[in-house]
Amino acid sequence: MQFNPKRKFLAVKWLICLTFLTANFASRLMASTPAELEAVNAETMHAFHGANVHGIDVNSLAGKVMCGYQGWFNAEGDGAGRSFHHWTKDSGLLQPGNAKIDLWPDVSELAADERFPTGFLHADGRTAEVFSSFKEATVLRHFQWMRDYGIDGVFVQRFATPLRDARGLRHNNVVLTHCRKGANRFGRAYAVMYDLSGLGENQVSEVANDWRALRTQMHITEDPAYLQHRGKPVVAVWGVGFNKDRKYSIAECRQLVEFLKKDDCTVMLGVPNGWRELNRDSVADPELHEVLKLADIVSPWTVGRYDTVAEAKLHGNEDVKPDLAWCRAQKLDYLPVVFPGFSWFNMQGKAFNKIPRLKGEFLWSQFVVAKQAGAEMIYVAMFDEVDEGTAIFKCQNDVPVSGKDKFVTYEGLPSDFYLKITEQGGRLLRGEMQPSEKIPHVLAPLAE
Repeated sequence: MQFNPKRKFLAVKWLICLTFLTANFASRLMASTPAELEAVNAETMHAFHGANVHGIDVNSLAGKVMCGYQGWFNAEGDGAGRSFHHWTKDSGLLQPGNAKIDLWPDVSELAADERFPTGFLHADGRTAEVFSSFKEATVLRHFQWMRDYGIDGVFVQRFATPLRDARGLRHNNVVLTHCRKGANRFGRAYAVMYDLSGLGENQVSEVANDWRALRTQMHITEDPAYLQHRGKPVVAVWGVGFNKDRKYSIAECRQLVEFLKKDDCTVMLGVPNGWRELNRDSVADPELHEVLKLADIVSPWTVGRYDTVAEAKLHGNEDVKPDLAWCRAQKLDYLPVVFPGFSWFNMQGKAFNKIPRLKGEFLWSQFVVAKQAGAEMIYVAMFDEVDEGTAIFKCQNDVPVSGKDKFVTYEGLPSDFYLKITEQGGRLLRGEMQPSEKIPHVLAPLAE
């Protein structure tokens, strides 16, 4: 066949147009109509009438170690219609070359109907399996682990952008319902944390609308397990004041905080690490401080801001201590963030195991730093975040074998090792043990 440049040009032009139309159609699918969203809320938002087991005191954050709970994982066949959402780079199957996660969860305790096969294989030829947060039994088991390992509770992540899509809204509502049941059943605390990531200009008000629905339709703050602080229900807003990839303004954030305060809430704000000096990852806008003064709790994001034990100690002296002093002067509470390690090779193609866990030493050093600095509460990022390798829940050392993907392990330590470290971190925070740079004796033999 003779080469025809004009025909090739037309074919490429047609392919570009098709790609554009497909992308445009997909974006429309993400934005469901108000009627569709209302129907989802009517189906999935209900008051809680289950039993409550008294466990921890949910009336204060003081002395608490809380974790972030993503709850964003789906699997093909889980009933949510979202395929392997958040396990993969795209909406396809979880198979070699398409993994988004850097840790592989331990699903050995899950029932058969909670485990979902993937295209990955272990070294012995077994099919590698994952879980779905859409399954109630799995989320309840996670809360049982929290009870078993003395973790006080979680901030349930509620990303704002998926709430525009009927399937995304349904998933978020269902997972929140599971968390509510788990917290009540196992005597834990939970609170909603809105993540503003991905919102555009003049869209922060969508969070206020969703919060109204949670309070009026789900009656969420009336639950016995819902976290209270300063005599009011806690609601967190993450993403205030960052200087990258944020189209919404500080003024919009102020309006949201004012709305939540008027709604009689205790407001926690997730802010950049450079918030106090308005540098590094923070906007250089003094208005950020004015917004923080309207809130009740400040929680700077530190994941990836230091890489070693020595840097964590330096962070304690140069950031945590002066941060605490600033907050106390403004009569604000301060919730520092600690994390076990970091890796996002499969998601971003960047450095594998970028921040090594050092068999728990990295995480433990941050607990010690926070305690010595005077912290009265701690946020652990995250309970189930395998995407960026920060999870503390049960993960495997026997990771799948793949020539295209790499997976971080727990360095041969038991799958519950980081749950145990977090438990000891709570004891340290509450003064039940003395600060020591060495990992507690009950864990040290496992770390050798």
